Amino acid sequence: MKTKKIINSMFKNYEIKIALRYLRSKRKEGFISVISAFSFVGIALGVATLIIVMAVMNGYEVELIKRILGINGHISVSSPYGKIEKYQELLSDIEKIPGVKFVAPQVIGQAMATNKENASGVLVRGMDGADLKRKPIMDSAIKAGSLSDYIEGKGIIIGTTLAQNLRVGVGSEVKLIAPSSDAIVIGAIPRMKTFKVIGIFDVGMYEYNSSTIFMPLNFAKKFFQYYDSVSDIEIIVDKLPQVERIKSEIATIQSGSLNIIDWSITHQNWINALKVERNVMFLILTLIIIVAAFNIISSLIMLVKEKTRSIAILRTVGMSKGSIIKIFILSGSVIGFVGTFSGAVIGVAFSLNIEKIRMFLESMTGLTLFDPVIYYLTQLPVDLEAHNVISVLLISLGLSFLATIYPAWKASKLMPAEALRYE
Repeated sequence: MKTKKIINSMFKNYEIKIALRYLRSKRKEGFISVISAFSFVGIALGVATLIIVMAVMNGYEVELIKRILGINGHISVSSPYGKIEKYQELLSDIEKIPGVKFVAPQVIGQAMATNKENASGVLVRGMDGADLKRKPIMDSAIKAGSLSDYIEGKGIIIGTTLAQNLRVGVGSEVKLIAPSSDAIVIGAIPRMKTFKVIGIFDVGMYEYNSSTIFMPLNFAKKFFQYYDSVSDIEIIVDKLPQVERIKSEIATIQSGSLNIIDWSITHQNWINALKVERNVMFLILTLIIIVAAFNIISSLIMLVKEKTRSIAILRTVGMSKGSIIKIFILSGSVIGFVGTFSGAVIGVAFSLNIEKIRMFLESMTGLTLFDPVIYYLTQLPVDLEAHNVISVLLISLGLSFLATIYPAWKASKLMPAEALRYE
């Protein structure tokens, strides 16, 4: 009702009726109606595509960050010498810093995982079971086996993709070979040890599912020969904005030289690339709406030419130039308005069901549309943000309105006597 009152206050009833009548298709004006239809479809597709792409890009960034921080800490403290000696004292000091949620010592090392004929390079992360359980997504990520067995130190937990590659399951044994070697009487042999798989996890990221093994901290210390030291201290904070402050406080309390790196630095190249890609995609897809807006200009100019006699008659009976301008602005704006909101409905509906649509298309075509090897995630994420949708709507409506100004102005400049001279 409010919208109707606003329209009625801006346009008189006869202006609205004439504008809508000009949009109706007649046989001799069929070509104009076709152009108007293409304008409508172009705007609808442009708006829908822009909403879908922005939702996927936002969802991809949010979900990837969520999963990265779900399995990694916000801050990592390590030593340039490879080992952090007497780390318990440092742990105690860091835990006292306001905003620190929990601190976890860990041993990280590279190894080769083998099982009979299969082998794969892996990243071994030695961590206490209690600390692993406190990670945001790990407790719910265990798809087979039990995290309680890990806490009790009965074996290792590996990713789903790695388990498939090695063809192992819960209860199987995996041999790990470290890059360093053990010295014996006759020379040196590679350090290797067999571990029992007591759990399989899926964190929704191919990178971790395919190459990460979690091992109890005491096992990792012995295997990588860290003994009473660790390689890293992982820190989880309450809120992301606190990261910089906590980093500064850690730097003031640390004894000796330590490397303090937060997650944004570790993944800086990826974050910057994603932001650039999102902005470029927004600009490219906005061009679709601009092209559709030019179609509105074309259709209105042709409509003005077709309605020259009608415009002249209206001017002769006393209609003002302002009313003529309003009629053609309203005609073009209706196309833009209906196209914009139709596209918004399509875009939002598609975004909310995009994973189901992807699975359907993959089952129909046999193609992999979202390869986790390339995109890191196993599902197509979506994050519909209201301000993004509103921005797209405003841009589309604004361009549609601007497209009506020149044709409307041209229509108002028609001289009745000149237009009716040969009638």
